[in-house]
Amino acid sequence: MDAKSKGSGMDYWKKIVILLCAGWVTIWVYRSALSPAYPQINASLGGNITDTALGFISTCYFFGYVAMQIPAGFLVDKIGKKKVLIPGFIVFGLAALLISQATNIQMIYVGSVLAGLGCGSFYGSAYSLTSQNIPREKRSFSTAIVNSGSAVGSGLGLILSSFLVVQLKFPWQTMMYISVALIAVMLVAFVAIIRNNKEDAEFLAQTEAAEAAEAAAAAPEATVVEKEKVSIKKLFSPKMLFAYILYFATCYAYYMTVTWLPNFLGTERGFEGAAIGFSASLVAFASIPGALFFSRLADKFMHKKVQFIVILEFLAAAMLLLTVQATNSTLLLIGLILYGFLGKLAVEPIIISWLGENAPKVGIGTTLGVFNFFGMMSSVIAPTLTGSISDATGSKEMGFYISVILLVVGTALFLLANLNKKKTVAE
Repeated sequence: MDAKSKGSGMDYWKKIVILLCAGWVTIWVYRSALSPAYPQINASLGGNITDTALGFISTCYFFGYVAMQIPAGFLVDKIGKKKVLIPGFIVFGLAALLISQATNIQMIYVGSVLAGLGCGSFYGSAYSLTSQNIPREKRSFSTAIVNSGSAVGSGLGLILSSFLVVQLKFPWQTMMYISVALIAVMLVAFVAIIRNNKEDAEFLAQTEAAEAAEAAAAAPEATVVEKEKVSIKKLFSPKMLFAYILYFATCYAYYMTVTWLPNFLGTERGFEGAAIGFSASLVAFASIPGALFFSRLADKFMHKKVQFIVILEFLAAAMLLLTVQATNSTLLLIGLILYGFLGKLAVEPIIISWLGENAPKVGIGTTLGVFNFFGMMSSVIAPTLTGSISDATGSKEMGFYISVILLVVGTALFLLANLNKKKTVAE
């Protein structure tokens, strides 16, 4: 069943996993590169920029990213992944170049919006490719491998930025040049590996025909089920809506943390130089074994995904609470490591796998676009809100408490929606 790539013995879906993992590495090196260098950016632009204005850099990026989610998902379904990904990454590369040449904060804002628009092409394309090409029994684990690129890229971006810019005093623009080089490599890889829309459609038609034949052989008297159509009612059914809210809370906690954690460690917890980047990167690197471990368990116990999601989310909230209330650096680092191990990047592959099983089967790109739109709305709010809280109170601690509350409430609502579903089925 698994198609081979032309001229290669490797299954196409395995190449897709590697390619998409590398795509997330590239995106996250860029995303995490600027936050450790906020003081250097401030100094290079005059030294009078507030925390709110610095946090707005991330908000601008995520505004562009969120704005592209539903249009990109729609375009993926209409014209194909390749035709969406390649122009998106070209815009991404041009945006990173623009930021590297910025002479004022407004140019960084404009470049950040454009970078967000470019990166916004990736999510719907990536998870349409995983949903349509990865075997079902390997989907959670493979998605975790894809998502581990986020952790690797985030860790690399934080470490490189804190080491090169903060410690070795390289210009902060250095990280933008590194990002441009990585984007160029990814564009070549997209062109070489991803099928065009015609080849993709032919492969999916063959797969659907084979699955229909298998189903007919297993249950010859079964009635033919009509294909589902994407509709507002199905996209916003209670179970789906609470999944979107859960993802909003999950992303809020994560993006607040990755945006402001380096600054929080440096200004409020006494960390210095490269130690800031290495400590902040613990969240990212700890998430890799967590994602692989829990997604493998979720593939093994396929009917327990809701339980996995709920337990992981509650534990992640507890670890964030431990991080902000820690009385010494050792306890703080333990909280960060466990938050990484149990948090967004660990639970996200299971949520996406659950979504693939519960969302309408047709137009998966649109469904994923709506899902990610809700999640990423939090990333527009969290950086600037936390910066505003810092300007008003002199501390970012309240940002962590808000994240904990959102995680607990979002998880409780998701659990209730799925308990109601089970009760309805039982009745």
